[in-house]
Amino acid sequence: MPGYEVKFERVAVAGGDDLLIRSLLDRQQYADPQGEAEAAGISPATWPLFGLVWPSARKLAELMQVCELNSRRILEIGCGLGLASLVVHRRLGNVTASDCHPLTQVFLRTNLTLNALPEMKYLTGNWTRLNPGLGRFDLIMGSDVLYERSHPSQLSEFIERHAAPAAEVIIIDPNRGNRSAFKRCMQALGFLLTETRLDSLLEDGTPYRGCLLRFRRMACA
Repeated sequence: MPGYEVKFERVAVAGGDDLLIRSLLDRQQYADPQGEAEAAGISPATWPLFGLVWPSARKLAELMQVCELNSRRILEIGCGLGLASLVVHRRLGNVTASDCHPLTQVFLRTNLTLNALPEMKYLTGNWTRLNPGLGRFDLIMGSDVLYERSHPSQLSEFIERHAAPAAEVIIIDPNRGNRSAFKRCMQALGFLLTETRLDSLLEDGTPYRGCLLRFRRMACA
């Protein structure tokens, strides 16, 4: 494929079938011939991050395998390869994947085909800009989304714009230093926090250290 190389890997999901995922070969990949990534605020250094299978994404996918879906509208933020969205979609949940990377949707479509899944909803979700048509959601989820100092305020403001009056937010965080600032931002918006340590093994036996942040907000009477 012009500009970057890919690989195919099987990702184990506890309680469900493996997912066959096309991902970038490594973190050295980069291609932005039309300047789309630059226009979206994505630097060459961060360009490949969307296309890798991250440990926290595996953990969120495992959680979504057992999470109650019901009829909730679900949004994955900064989805990258969208492992959690693929799991929810496979369980027939009402999920929308979102990211600001120009190649995310291309990889999602391929991975849907590789796993014999039908088309899944995808919309651009840029935290620093308005996203017309994205709407509001009952459950917003994300993994490893707090890796820059600006992200706590940007992400909390984005969530406020797109969370339903009564909403749940689930974030898997690998002990990033920006977690405390994000918790303060979310609590200022009226969300109550339950924090759970996640020091365990992933399904493939890889050690994982991080935490589950679960925020809930009830609708005003």
